[in-house]
Amino acid sequence: MSQGLTERQQKWFASVQASLERDTGKTIDQWVEIVRAECKETKPKARAEWLKATYGVGQNRAAHIFAVAYPEAGGWDDADTLRQTLWTDPASTAILEAIEAAVADFPGLVTGQRKAFTAWSNKVQFAAAKPVKGGGVSLGLALTPDAAPRLSEPKNESWSERLKAKLALASPAEIDDEVRTLLKAAWDRS
Repeated sequence: MSQGLTERQQKWFASVQASLERDTGKTIDQWVEIVRAECKETKPKARAEWLKATYGVGQNRAAHIFAVAYPEAGGWDDADTLRQTLWTDPASTAILEAIEAAVADFPGLVTGQRKAFTAWSNKVQFAAAKPVKGGGVSLGLALTPDAAPRLSEPKNESWSERLKAKLALASPAEIDDEVRTLLKAAWDRS
């Protein structure tokens, strides 16, 4: 199991870095020097806004520059911190661990931790889970809601738009053969 980024995402981040010098005339090291010397902001959004207003650097490049300049800040790519912050309820965490066990043997699995959810991908995202109040978990799947009676249509979820079905889970025991089959079907589509 690989943590973090799919091959496609890794290529995208490499292209951001490669185009940075070409398009701005400055290397990542030069940008790091600039932001460390000139930017007085401490919050990520304020830093990005400062870089945009001062140098015209867009959001993706700003995030990359600040991640290199301040790695200790623990941004979106600090998976362990994001996971600990998100999965604080023991009941929800037990369900997450049951989902992780169900997908653990999928070849080439990439687990990506985000601020609001944990995602699983192959080439593209096929599932995501987020804790809900009361110790449950909302599981999004890259399937249609009509794939199984237990599935419903997601409403305003922050995960990938590919995840067209949602499953409410109240306990680890609900990760049964049907859910494992649904996870595998979503995986096959990714």
